[in-house]
Amino acid sequence: MFKRMIKSLLGGVLAGGLVAGASHAETIIIGHFGNPTPMQLVASSDALQKATGWDIEWRKFAAGTDVIAAMASGDVVLSELGSSPLAIAATQGVDLQMIAFSDVIGKAESLIARDGSGIASIADLKGKRVAVPVGSTAHFSLMGALQHEGIAEGDVTIMSMPPDQIAAAWEQGVIDAAWIWQPVQSQILKTGKLIVGADETAKWGFPTFDAWVVNREFGMANKDKIVAFLREIEKANQSYLADPAAWTADSEPVKTLAAATGADPAQVPDILEGFGFLPMAEQVSDTWLGSAGKTIKGTAEFLKAAGRLDSVKDDYSGFVNDEYARAAAQ
Repeated sequence: MFKRMIKSLLGGVLAGGLVAGASHAETIIIGHFGNPTPMQLVASSDALQKATGWDIEWRKFAAGTDVIAAMASGDVVLSELGSSPLAIAATQGVDLQMIAFSDVIGKAESLIARDGSGIASIADLKGKRVAVPVGSTAHFSLMGALQHEGIAEGDVTIMSMPPDQIAAAWEQGVIDAAWIWQPVQSQILKTGKLIVGADETAKWGFPTFDAWVVNREFGMANKDKIVAFLREIEKANQSYLADPAAWTADSEPVKTLAAATGADPAQVPDILEGFGFLPMAEQVSDTWLGSAGKTIKGTAEFLKAAGRLDSVKDDYSGFVNDEYARAAAQ
């Protein structure tokens, strides 16, 4: 079902000049997931408009599958995209390139069990109803956790839901657990318990991250502006990394993030701790962007073994381009 859904999203849009209009559009649409992370400082100011001359629309997406469809159509040319959907998009032929890490996912995406569900560990998921946005990084982490524990996917009732539906299903008591991100995570934690986070599944060999991806043709035609974009993102991340403790609930940056995303300012500092933000100079190392192609391939191989992809490409290095990040790091 998932493979058919992805193919239906892509089938009608890959054939016909997906960037011909996008690169000449008056407004550049930048996709993001609405997390209260430092990049929201960029979205909340006019610094990027001044640096690029773009007329910018920031568009929030609920899941990576929506980003894939928007980028395949040419509607969106620059966006955040999770590592699992990125592997899917690359395998299915969407002409995009990863240009930087937006964040490395830790406890920002976690398995939350409902109070009274009888779930105290991953082993207890057998026979339970677990909600997750299928095709997302959270789904990848869930499948990795099940594999690590030796639990067959068929032993768990996995229910595909977007975040807002997970919150509603939780309130109605129709699910036992969910692997989800903020702000829904904080909402359901009021009557639940965190069992394991993506930081742990990464240690087990299932790393997840959010990447910044750009349409290949658009990026080549707008190199200086893409570099300017990454420099603004770097400024925002560095403002947090310089003194995370200063980002308290009543600080101006946190108030800005909360206003931009609808998050509770009191929860934002803890949410930020659930992500890792990499300086651009660190991103261009062999450890990160230098290995991203292999990481994407490993993710695709896992998804194929799990029946989520039909095939895997021999090489994914062409879907990673570090030249923008290298220029932004200077």
